[in-house]
Amino acid sequence: MRVDIVTKEYPPEIYGGAGVHAAELVKALRSTVDVRVRAFGAERDETGTTSYTVPSELAAANAAIQTLGTDLEIVTDVAGADVVHSHTWYANFAGHLASLLHGIPHIVTAHSLEPLRPWKAEQLGGGYAVSSWIERAAYEGAAAVVAVSEGMRADILRSYPALDPERVRVIYNGIDVSAWRPVEDPELLAGLGIDPAKPSVVFVGRITRQKGLPYFLRAAELLPADVQVILCAGAPDTPQIMAEVEGLVRGLQETRQGVVWLDRMLSRHELCAILSSATTFVCPSVYEPLGIVNLEAMACGAAVVGTATGGIPEVVVDGVTGRIVPIEQLQDGTGTPTDPEKFVGDLARILTEVVNDPARAREYGAAGRERATNDFSWESIAQQTAALYAEVAAVGR
Repeated sequence: MRVDIVTKEYPPEIYGGAGVHAAELVKALRSTVDVRVRAFGAERDETGTTSYTVPSELAAANAAIQTLGTDLEIVTDVAGADVVHSHTWYANFAGHLASLLHGIPHIVTAHSLEPLRPWKAEQLGGGYAVSSWIERAAYEGAAAVVAVSEGMRADILRSYPALDPERVRVIYNGIDVSAWRPVEDPELLAGLGIDPAKPSVVFVGRITRQKGLPYFLRAAELLPADVQVILCAGAPDTPQIMAEVEGLVRGLQETRQGVVWLDRMLSRHELCAILSSATTFVCPSVYEPLGIVNLEAMACGAAVVGTATGGIPEVVVDGVTGRIVPIEQLQDGTGTPTDPEKFVGDLARILTEVVNDPARAREYGAAGRERATNDFSWESIAQQTAALYAEVAAVGR
């Protein structure tokens, strides 16, 4: 069986969880499936992988229209595949058209949902209406939609009620625990401005509304004075949220020591060392289908404090691998807390409880490492995905 996987992100051009997912899934699948990768970006030196760039005629177009142009470059090359599998709305248009053109089943993996990210209009302008249209058409026309958590499945069915629930399957994200593992490197940490002898709370993520970084920065003001605040954060969606984060970080740095902001792309070794030294990792997201970053932190032996939203509670077991922070949210698609001050206060309270009990935090971290190893292997996820390929291909014959 030949499967063509279409993705915007693929090594070495990865900036989020969808790219990590695509890379690890392909690696695990290739032992049993003929996988052809069709990725956005510069040429890659990898057998079975083809790269596609924006057509020169669209160089000045809206970013969403550039995406459509790249998708159109891909469609013809999918001829001969038994299944086409796309990741994120950027690739959904190529998958959907290839399915129609070549008469093959299309599988979509949902890493996020446009209706639940209305702030993307700040970034894409009218392109957000385009991305929303593409996503709806692709999902409603797909042979199967893969949700990365039960919470994500519920969001999909709520956002797209025309979908047959039988076509929406849950296959979790995974983690490579041989690559993401506890690392002790005090010299590296010292070079980054981190003191491994002091307690720390670590955030890793893009600067986007869904990641909830401003809420964490406000909660950090309430943490014990000796707790370091380590921010591995970059790639802002808009100048507006970047300005907001910069202002909050400056305010923190004026009132407390140990506020470290690393805004460059960090290597895996650096991230493993930072996560391994953390008293706790924090995931303050207001929208998170699953959160591979939580699995990365767990695999490095870090306790995780995460929001009770999306798929986070399916990964972080409250009181076992970390703590879950309660949140009540507006149902307008933004995920905004109905009472932001209460959410900030609860986040600060639970983080304080964890950093004030380092022995318990280490127990959470050990349990998290074990859970990541036992329950989220890419081999298992690849087997489930290959079985879905076989199922939809058989129906399509």
